[in-house]
Amino acid sequence: MALIKITATISIDESELHEKFVRSSGPGGQNVNKVSTAVQLRFGVANSENLPERVRLKILNSGDSRLTREGELVLIAESFRTQEANRKDAIERLKEIIRKAAFVPKKRIPTRPSLGAKKRRLESKAKRGSIKKSRSSKINLD
Repeated sequence: MALIKITATISIDESELHEKFVRSSGPGGQNVNKVSTAVQLRFGVANSENLPERVRLKILNSGDSRLTREGELVLIAESFRTQEANRKDAIERLKEIIRKAAFVPKKRIPTRPSLGAKKRRLESKAKRGSIKKSRSSKINLD
């Protein structure tokens, strides 16, 4: 029963992952027709006891097309020629999905511009306005 560490606070049990090796699509010569190297990784997000409720809900409400109606996340990895490399790729992609769902953005603290910043802004606006005004003045031909 190995744990897969995702963040400092979140780990999932490897027994929650269900792997199925299938044949890869696309070119690859005779090998692609004989060897099942692609991995189909299934992770039951809805039933996972190790995911915090907030993260679980965020993943389930994400509208991801890889989610099934039962709340299972299905990842297919077939980029590599070996089962082990595809398995690692699928697990890394799962970790990334969970990390993104666990990320909480910092709350912005609204600030006000300083008095000096306001003065500098108004001075630069006045200077720019005077430059534009000097361009449009008519030349006196007396």
